[in-house]
Amino acid sequence: MDRNNWPESGDFVVCTVKDVTDFGAYTTLEEYDGKEGFIHISEIKAGWVKYVRDYVREGQKIVCKVLNVDSSRRHIDLSLKDVNEHQRRAKIQEWKNEQKASKWLQFVAEETNTDTEEMQAISRQLVEHFGSQYAAFEEAAMVGINAFNEVKLNQKIADSIAQIAQNNIKLPFVDIAGYVDLTCSLPEGIDAIKTALEAANEVKEDEVRIDISYTGAPRYRIKVIAPDYKKAEAVLKKSADIAIETIDELGGKGEFHRHNDAVKA
Repeated sequence: MDRNNWPESGDFVVCTVKDVTDFGAYTTLEEYDGKEGFIHISEIKAGWVKYVRDYVREGQKIVCKVLNVDSSRRHIDLSLKDVNEHQRRAKIQEWKNEQKASKWLQFVAEETNTDTEEMQAISRQLVEHFGSQYAAFEEAAMVGINAFNEVKLNQKIADSIAQIAQNNIKLPFVDIAGYVDLTCSLPEGIDAIKTALEAANEVKEDEVRIDISYTGAPRYRIKVIAPDYKKAEAVLKKSADIAIETIDELGGKGEFHRHNDAVKA
């Protein structure tokens, strides 16, 4: 990512320890074009610190919290003690993800013959719209080039990003299932059931897939694959409700079962 700007107070930043002294440590901020920061000995660890080297060493990657930024003096005050383990892990993962995304954008540049200056502009555009480069790839992994409907990207670049995203990002999904019993004793009953199932399968939600299968008369299984259980449950209910409403309108009967219990005679 092209980051020639400055961090803000309260930001968490990934740093490489550059120099350790008796009164603190100088660091390089990895995400901000090599800008330097300083951790005073009082911000190394809560409590008394006798030797700074007991806690940090040259070349070490650490996560710090930004305390103060003075861009006119090119000075950044940092704290190591104000970062807990959860925050450290989350920031390191975010940084690693951005590194991946930067490499993927290099592949996009090579594949589409896009020069460095234009690619940096695209990177800034993605960060502005999605919050980070990696978030743009995540969105593309879920919905393909539709992720860029509101972003003015060259079609070849959008296609390349979507392809790389879908090849490299495994999204966390959950799947749940429910069952509907559909019956219709009218002469056109088979067609009525088919219509009800088609209606149930037409429920559309972003990032959600519905699979309907026959388990044995009169029962059909509705499987929903979604990013989280809340969305999966909502779509399952909507799909089952539509199937039951449709079969009722066509002169049949429908009933929902959360589990595959024995069919009542």
